[in-house]
Amino acid sequence: MDRTTLLDPPTAYARLREESPVSRIAVWGGNTPWLVTRHEDARAVLADPRFSSENIRENFPGLQPTPPPRTPGQLFAMDPPDHTRLRRMLIPDFTFRRVEELRPVIRTLTDSLIDDLMAKEPSRADLVEHFTLPLPLQVICELLGVPYVDREFIHRQAAAFATVTDGPEAMRAGWAALFGYLSELLAAKTADPGDDLMSRLATDRVATGEATAAEAAGMLVQLLIAGHETTASMLSLGAVTLLTHPGQLTALRADPALVPGAVEELLRYLTVVHIGMRRIALEDVEVGGVTIRAGEGVVVSLQAANRDPRAFPDPDTFDITRDAQHHLSFGHGPHHCLGQSLARAELQIALPALFQRLPELRLAVPAEEFALHGRAIHGVSELLVTW
Repeated sequence: MDRTTLLDPPTAYARLREESPVSRIAVWGGNTPWLVTRHEDARAVLADPRFSSENIRENFPGLQPTPPPRTPGQLFAMDPPDHTRLRRMLIPDFTFRRVEELRPVIRTLTDSLIDDLMAKEPSRADLVEHFTLPLPLQVICELLGVPYVDREFIHRQAAAFATVTDGPEAMRAGWAALFGYLSELLAAKTADPGDDLMSRLATDRVATGEATAAEAAGMLVQLLIAGHETTASMLSLGAVTLLTHPGQLTALRADPALVPGAVEELLRYLTVVHIGMRRIALEDVEVGGVTIRAGEGVVVSLQAANRDPRAFPDPDTFDITRDAQHHLSFGHGPHHCLGQSLARAELQIALPALFQRLPELRLAVPAEEFALHGRAIHGVSELLVTW
């Protein structure tokens, strides 16, 4: 479905949500999964163990006609008990307390990037290149123990894996390149560990036999990709949203207490994971009055659910005073985003700092002229601003 504006989901979702909230769609090769568009139904599907995330199952509604090769450690494509076993290994590095310890690092990186922006002459830049991409990429590299000097390679391969336009071979190549790269780093950390997540995986999990090296490398690939692609897009589109809603931006600048709620509203309003959460039924399940049969695929539209008026009154209005904490932008159930506290911290620190230190910040071209990058995470290729 095509968007008509940068910040809003395709208009067809609203019609489906009202007239046919659980409806058949066509994806490829005659595969006709069910599309779920209401908030209540979306939560039910994502929390129900009768729906599998294993993308190698026949008729799974993946992004490409050919299922990707099953790589160890792909948490997004796993079910319990293996999913539970591996996910538990990562939780200590993503607790609220651990993320709070990272806030000074995030602030320092944010201020350094803004310093570089302010030093530019003339006062014009691509915000994606100089702020919204390097910040989350540097943060996740710091957390994982990945050398930031390899950032161009990392982002290029991550973008290839996240493509929805370049075909399955590009996706496979991107994942394989990062898997090989991180496997080598993991081996090096085993011999010379540091104070980072990768070292802890190497010494506490792989060396003890709790996980294989391949499982650890697969988890690291997923963390590296998801840990910067999603937040980078949120920072970019969040900046556009605030700049195109000047009344909301003025209120945010005037009252820092509004920042946490504003971030939740941005997450709901933008819903950058716009391809849906994909599942397949393991048995017959009724959803929204419709029986989904065993072996049938399901696509849960997070962007439709987050604009459901039953859950969010006047949902198409951006309102930073709204209680939006029950949005589904981080998913729901056993696969809810492991790094959501980290993403929130980055957004809560970076966006206010950007607008406080660059009070004259504005778009250099109209928002409708920004080019989308065609990846599984909704976002723009560049964001030209001036100040």
